[in-house]
Amino acid sequence: MALRFIGKDDQSPGGQSPTVWVDEESKTIVIQGWRLDDPAKAEVHRTAPVPPHETVLRVPARMAKVLREACNDVEPLE
Repeated sequence: MALRFIGKDDQSPGGQSPTVWVDEESKTIVIQGWRLDDPAKAEVHRTAPVPPHETVLRVPARMAKVLREACNDVEPLE
C-alpha cells in the first residue's frame, strides 16, 4: 500500500495536525484526526454503534479543501 500525502492542517498547534492521504490502490481516503471527547462519542453512538475495529475522528472545517481534493482523487467528478 502506497499512500499519497494530500494535506495537513497548517493551523493546528504544535504540528500535531489532522492529516489526509489517499490510497490510490484501494481508492480510499486515510485521515488522521483528533479523538472525540466523551460527549461527542455518546452522540455518535446514539446514531449508530461504532464497531471495535473502527474509530471516529474530528477534523476542522478549514480542512474542507484538503478533503475535497482527496475525494476528487479517489472519485473524480465527470
